[in-house]
Parts: sequence; structure tokens; C-alpha cells
Amino acid sequence: MNAKDPVPPIWTTGSTEVFKTGTWRAALPQHIHAPSPCHAACPVNGNIAEWIGRAREQDFRGAWEILTRHNPFPAVAGRICHHPCEAACNRTSVDGALAICRLERFVGDRALAEGWSFAPPDAERAERIAVVGGGPSGLSAAYQLRRLGYAVTLFESRAELGGLMRHGIPAYRLARDVLDGEIARIVALGVDVRCGEVLASPEDFTRLRARFAAVYIATGAQRQKRLPGLDYARPWVADGADYLARANAGTPPALGRRVVVIGGGSAALDVARSARRAGHDVTILCLESAAQMPAQPDEVTEAREEGIALVDGAMLTGTRDRGGAGIELACVGVRFAPGDVRGQFTVTPVPGSEFTLAADAIVPSIGQDPDLAPFADALAADGALLHADRAQATGTEGVWAGGDVASMARFVTEAIGMGKHAAQAIDRALRTPADSGAGDWREAVVPLAAINTYYHPPQARAPERRRAVADRLAGDAEVQIGLDVREALAETARCYSCGTCINCDNCVIYCPDLAVKRANGGYAVLADYCKGCGICVHECPTGSMKMVEEVR
Repeated sequence: MNAKDPVPPIWTTGSTEVFKTGTWRAALPQHIHAPSPCHAACPVNGNIAEWIGRAREQDFRGAWEILTRHNPFPAVAGRICHHPCEAACNRTSVDGALAICRLERFVGDRALAEGWSFAPPDAERAERIAVVGGGPSGLSAAYQLRRLGYAVTLFESRAELGGLMRHGIPAYRLARDVLDGEIARIVALGVDVRCGEVLASPEDFTRLRARFAAVYIATGAQRQKRLPGLDYARPWVADGADYLARANAGTPPALGRRVVVIGGGSAALDVARSARRAGHDVTILCLESAAQMPAQPDEVTEAREEGIALVDGAMLTGTRDRGGAGIELACVGVRFAPGDVRGQFTVTPVPGSEFTLAADAIVPSIGQDPDLAPFADALAADGALLHADRAQATGTEGVWAGGDVASMARFVTEAIGMGKHAAQAIDRALRTPADSGAGDWREAVVPLAAINTYYHPPQARAPERRRAVADRLAGDAEVQIGLDVREALAETARCYSCGTCINCDNCVIYCPDLAVKRANGGYAVLADYCKGCGICVHECPTGSMKMVEEVR
């Protein structure tokens, strides 16, 4: 109908907008911003769908800026994170979880290559805060606090920052230039670093506490747990953490040709693989079955590829020194049952399963406990750990604690997350109530059923690539090879963007009543005309809409 034509006499108005058909409905669609399963599982609560969306648009700088709101170590985490986000991914049961960890590595490596740096704080605050411990948790807290404008002094007992990332993780898993680059970027924000300063006594802690408005304790776990019945004074017994520290420094101790490493965690695998690179024949002896080992499956696979033998589901019962012929380890098969709390378990010997192993050295690597002596009488303990609540508060005014000194989580990204949470809690405690406050998700985690998978055609996950075994054993080159830009972009296209709108316009296009319109960079539902059919919700490819019952 031409705009100049007369309005038909049967139309009492020039528009159908007077017919408010929305009164017919029982439920109304809503646009929502909801947490993805990967976000809920992430140890640092990263906005994963959001940064992957930026990477999909090839805005890698924007992706890095979103990533580093929560974690200043994307290149590190992209190499060593245990990636629970991937196990939670809605795509897992369709055609394979998104390769989130390798995508994070790609973005982190891009930032290092391009020399991106953190913006200085918007304003400086007067309060001075001490962070004790320069490992992943302490560095994370220092970073978050410094970005908020606090004057941060970081105390580290060793000569270099990095903690477990430097002294406990080998270069073939985490290249040192990557670690150094991401630490330097944090320090460049203006963190006052004091290396070589040891908190040795309760008096040291009391003096420290008096000088600062708040203290975050992240001293890690350095005391090796010991196997009962094993004589650690014997020359053929080497401490696992000490071996790793020396191997990572390029000076592994001589142990003889045959080495048995005892333990099933990542540290034990790192000891075994480092010893293999030092030329030893290595066997791992662990209580758990291969499927139960706390080490990441990739680590076990790579260790076996490198010629390391695995004797799982067994334990050491005794040793016999055979002089020049080495050591004989008496062992027995066991049934391993994990407890309700990490680190607790029961083992039941299997009758008739006794056997022996021959070795020249034994390297136990069964975990570590923190040294709580400097905090005696000042901070409450929870068994072998410092007590800390969900905000990492110790119960002592002005003192927070996190990482391995306060948790059995024992993952680098868990420690990074605890540092972030502590920094936020310290900020809330030091600000006036009017200054504080943070938004929480108000929606439930988006399930697969909320995603219209028609809009996400099947696409295989990016294949994993590793360096050839001969090249691995020849030096410390990284074993795992990262994604190239083509692979990274293909992987970003696999993301369902669960709970995060991608402005695809489906809700506008498919609405039969023209009841959804674009507004303020998003969408608005015109309640006067929506009949509540739910087509827009069904056609949403990201689960960013839901139907809400109306009670009138």
C-alpha cells in the first residue's frame, strides 16, 4: 500500500498497534546473561564465552584483556591448567569439548609476542598490603590488588619469583621465557618485590603484620611427606621436590641407572620425566590404578611414550640394599579407595600379589605440607593447613591466606583463583561500604538442552600435537605444541557461547508477531504484542533466552 493512498474506511486507525495481542499469553520470553558450564567450573571464574567470542572476531587483544581480568597468567595456564572447564563443556557429549586450554595458550602467547602490558591503576590508594609468597597465588593477589591501586609489597624467600611454577614444573611443560614474561608484566605494574626475605618465626610475622593494612599469606607447601618405613638417610633415597628444583635449575643429581619414583601425582610424573631426560631408566610406582592417578592423563600418556614404566595399584613394603647390585624394593598390589576429602584414601593389600623391583635409587614424591611454624599462636590451623574461609579470610583480623598453605587443591589455577578471591575480599574490607560491591550471576548455569545445536554443525576438536619423543628426550623443549591461528579460529567457531548473546538476530527474525526489536545494543521484547509462543527461545543458538511464567 502506497503511503499516499487513503486509509481504508474499515480501519479506524492507521496502524495495527492498537491490537495488543500480548494479553493472550501465559509466559513471556526474556533475554538473559547466564553463566556457561565452563565458567562455573573455572578455578578463576573466567568469562570464557566472552573472551572466546572476542577471539572469534580476531580481536585477540580484547580476548586477552577479558582473560586477564581474572588471571594474569593465560600463557602459563594454557600450558599447565588441569582444565576442568573442558570436562564441563556443553559440547563434550556432542563432538568433543572445546579446546579451551589451548585457546587460552594461543591468546597468552600472542600477548607475549606482541608485548602487551597491563594498564596502570586508575587511582592510587593509601593502604599498604603485604603478600608473603611469590608463587602463583601470591602473584595473583599482588596483581589484583595493584590493579585496584593498593601499594603492594611482595616477599619471597627464594632468589626468584614463581614458586611452584619455576621450581616444581619442568621447562618442557612450561617454558621459562613464558613464565618470566608473565611475571615481569605483573611486577611492571609497580609491585615492590623483596626476594630472599624469609618469614622464619612468629616474631617475624608479628612485625610484618604491624606494618601493613592487610597481609595475604601464600607461602606454599615445602615440607615433604615421608613414606613410613623408608630410611631417608640412605644415599640412594632422594627427595622428590629437591630433585625437581635441581633438575629445573639444570643440575640434576646423579642417581644411578635405574630409578624408581614413588607417587601418582603431577609432581611424581615431573620427577620421572625429568629423570628420564637425565638418562635414567625410570619406573613409577603408585598406589592408584592408572585411571585413578591424580596426574593429568596427558602427563601419563606422554611419560609412557617417553619410555617410563608404570607399576600402578601397588605400594612399597620394604627395601633391601644389595650393595653394588643396587636396591631391591619389596612391593605388594593394593586396592586403592579415595576418601571424601582430597588427600584421604584407604589401601587394601591384595593377598598373594607380592613382587620386587630392582633399582639404584628411590625418589619419593607423595606430596608436601606447609610449614606453619611462623604463624603459631597467630593464625588458626585446620589440620596441616592454615584455616581460611571461602573468601580466604583466616579469622585473624587483616590476614588472609590461600594457595597450598591453606588448601589441598594443589593446582596452579586453583591457587591463582584463591589469590584473586583474597584480593577482592581485602578490597571489600578496606573500602567503605559505599565503595564496595560486585555483581553476581542471577541465572542458573546454561544446560545443553537450552542450546539449539542446529546452528552448530558437527566439527572435530583441534587435534593435539606433541614433539617427537627423540626430540623431547634430547633437551627441555616444550612437549605440547600450541595452536596456529587457523586452528585457533576454527576452535573458536565451535564455541556455543552458552548464556552469552552473540547478536545473531534470530529472536527478531523468527518472531511471528514482530514482538522483538533491537535496542541499546541488545534486544527488547514488546510485551504488548508477544503471544508467548516461545519460538524465539527455541531458535536461540546460545541459550541466552528463557520463558518466564506470568502471574496476573
